[in-house]
Amino acid sequence: MGSELKAIDEIRRAAIQLAIQFGPRVLIAIILIVAGAMVGSWIGKLTDRALRRLHLEPPVRGLLVRTVRLVVLILFVIMALQNLGVQLLPLIAGLGVAGAGIALAMQGVLGNVVAGLTIIFTKPFRVGEFISIVGEEGQVADISMFSTVLSHPDLSQVIIPNRKIVGEILHNYGRIRQIEINISVALDTDLDKALAAIDEVLKANARLLKEPHPVVAVAGVVNAHVNLIVKPWTSVTDYAAASGELRKAIVESFRSRQIAIPAQTHDVRLIGAT
Repeated sequence: MGSELKAIDEIRRAAIQLAIQFGPRVLIAIILIVAGAMVGSWIGKLTDRALRRLHLEPPVRGLLVRTVRLVVLILFVIMALQNLGVQLLPLIAGLGVAGAGIALAMQGVLGNVVAGLTIIFTKPFRVGEFISIVGEEGQVADISMFSTVLSHPDLSQVIIPNRKIVGEILHNYGRIRQIEINISVALDTDLDKALAAIDEVLKANARLLKEPHPVVAVAGVVNAHVNLIVKPWTSVTDYAAASGELRKAIVESFRSRQIAIPAQTHDVRLIGAT
C-alpha cells in the first residue's frame, strides 16, 4: 500500500513539474494559434475588399483570400511551435516525405486542383457564360478548385472535374446565343412577303436582341421547297423560351398571310412490281 501511494505521489510531482515547466508555453502556443485564426480572418476580409475593387472573378478572389488566411495562420503556428521548443527542420522533412506519399495517393485530386488553377487564371470561360465541352453543355454556375458546375434549363446540374476540361476543345457561347430556325415554303411563294413576315415577328419579340442583327435569308431550294433560315440572337437565359415563341409566331404569321408551309412528302417507287 505504501509503495502505491509513493508511486502516485511521484506521478503527481512529475505532473506538477511538467505543468510548471511547459504550462505557460502551451498556454502561449494556444493563444498564438487562436490569435493567428483571428488575424487571418481580419486580413482576409481586408484582402477581399481590396480585390473587389479590382473586379476579379469570384473564384480568383476566393482563392487569394483563402491563401492569405492560410499563410497568416501558418506563420502563427510556426511561432507557437518555436515557443514549445519544437525543432522545425526535422518536422519539415517529415512533412515533406508524408506530402510525397499523399501526393501519389491523390493524383486525381491534385490534377483537378492544378486544372482549376489553370481555368481560374487563364479564364477560358466565366460564371454566367454558356459553354459546350466534353459532350456536355450548359450555363456556368460555379467554378471551384476541383470542378465546374453547369446548369441546364431543366434545373439540373452537370458537375465536370476540372481535369476533364483543360486540354479539351471548348465552345464558349458567352452570355448570348444564336437561335437557328429552318422553315420551308412552297416554291411559288412570294419570298419578299415571307421574309417581311419573319422580320415583323422578330421585331415583336422582346426577348430578342437588336444587336447583333438577326440573319434572315433564303438557304436554298430542296425537293421543290424553298428553305428559309432565321438566326436571331438572345440571352442565354431566354434561349429556350424565345426559340419556342418564335417558331409558334412564324407559323401563325404565315397562316394569317396565306403563306403555304408544304408538308414533307416522299415518292415511293416499287421496282419489279407486277
